[in-house]
Amino acid sequence: MVGDRASGRADPGTGRAIRPGAAVPGDDLQVFLKALTSGTRQKLFAHFADGEELTVGEAAERAGLGPSTTSEHLAVLRRGGLLQSTRSGKLVRYRADREGIAELLGQLHSYLLAPSEPRDTPPAHG
Repeated sequence: MVGDRASGRADPGTGRAIRPGAAVPGDDLQVFLKALTSGTRQKLFAHFADGEELTVGEAAERAGLGPSTTSEHLAVLRRGGLLQSTRSGKLVRYRADREGIAELLGQLHSYLLAPSEPRDTPPAHG
């Protein structure tokens, strides 16, 4: 395993060295990205992209999924900041959270373009 020269730590997923002070996406951004990792959730979200509000049943029918599965995916999309929900009696209606998405995309943009230190800087000798 390759470790960081300063800390001896390595990212368990890649074996690459973790740079001291390296930026890590915030919790909100990590949940947002996780919500987008599923192809099923991406296809489900597409039904909300035009601004339409849908119930779980309506979204399930359009996506060709069962209501329980749809409900689980919608909850992940909501936690990820992609959807908002409102309750009216027993019905919960979902819609795209355009402002939340814009904010999270701004965070992603900042994270991806943040300046970083060179990866292979030799240790300083004093």
